[in-house]
Amino acid sequence: MPMFTATQRIGRRSAAARLGGSMLVLLAAGALAGCNLGNPASSSEPPASSAAPAGKVRNDPSPGEAPEGMVWIPGGTFLMGSDDPGMADARPVHQVTLDGFWLDRTEVTNRQFARFVEDTGYLTVAERPLDPDDFPGVPREKLVPGSLVFTPPAGEVSLDNPLAWWRYVPGANWRHPEGPGSSIEGKDDHPVVQVCWEDATAYARWAGKRLPTEAEWEYASRGGRERAPYIWGDDRKPGGRWAANIWQGRFPDRNTSEDGHERTAPVASYPPNGFGLFDMAGNAWEWCSDWYRPGYDSRPAHNPKGPPSSDDPDEPGVPKRVQRGGSFLCTDQYCTRYLPGARGKGAVDSAGSHIGFRCALSWTSAPADERR
Repeated sequence: MPMFTATQRIGRRSAAARLGGSMLVLLAAGALAGCNLGNPASSSEPPASSAAPAGKVRNDPSPGEAPEGMVWIPGGTFLMGSDDPGMADARPVHQVTLDGFWLDRTEVTNRQFARFVEDTGYLTVAERPLDPDDFPGVPREKLVPGSLVFTPPAGEVSLDNPLAWWRYVPGANWRHPEGPGSSIEGKDDHPVVQVCWEDATAYARWAGKRLPTEAEWEYASRGGRERAPYIWGDDRKPGGRWAANIWQGRFPDRNTSEDGHERTAPVASYPPNGFGLFDMAGNAWEWCSDWYRPGYDSRPAHNPKGPPSSDDPDEPGVPKRVQRGGSFLCTDQYCTRYLPGARGKGAVDSAGSHIGFRCALSWTSAPADERR
């Protein structure tokens, strides 16, 4: 069963290397894949007793005043991963123990990222020229900065062909998420997107923070709930309302926007989880610090930081980092990876119109005057 969206498998370099006609386009070969096609109603994770002893959140008090915009996540033990048959790369479910840490209450916003850029003059990877040495045989005039943009087709299409709704768009970047004709004006509180892993880590360093580990991210997303199918509990639409910014309607051509948002939503548009965190499901994929490899070590772990290197059998030789949380494109029809145990992956140079991040902080890692 296909498991990942095209943007999670195709990096900027490999995308731009497949150039044809008068514009940058993604051309298939083995780079295409879908995502999990399961229905969340049948994707509920098993009770803790089927895998290991139940987890526990410790009553660790906050070690001090919260850095601005961050939430204290108390330490504890939980069961990481998923037994969903469509998510084989998230197995086995295993026990993880974490010390407490701080985590951004929301995804990093356009306003926050703009402050970083203004302060440092940073140029994101999507804004930088492509190096001709990386693309032998490709005309220089085609090597223009850009990124991957979700582009709905005109009508119903096969879900086996993600190129029907993804395009490499010259001029697409964090200021212009859908290309030169788009803008973030009036969207200061939306999550910044079109940022690759390098961009996210650059921001985190500037802010005196870091990216969360995958284990930290999953533990925080669960909000103290043990093995619930959704980060907010057992019901897909609690009280008849959508609890996350995901796709409604026929994917990928007809979004009814029943939840009020066609693409990204302002952060904190939905209720927080049990730890007071917003948008830990849907809205924008979020980068983690870990290298991606399918599957986990089954042994119990304490503050795991992931494998020492990347190894993705789907694209050998392309370094990948973990992404978590899903995006506004998640749907029962195609991709249910907004569920708490689900994983994503992305080439380190890959950005997209649905990829963002949030930051973490070990409570002893930075003096207060370095926290922004």
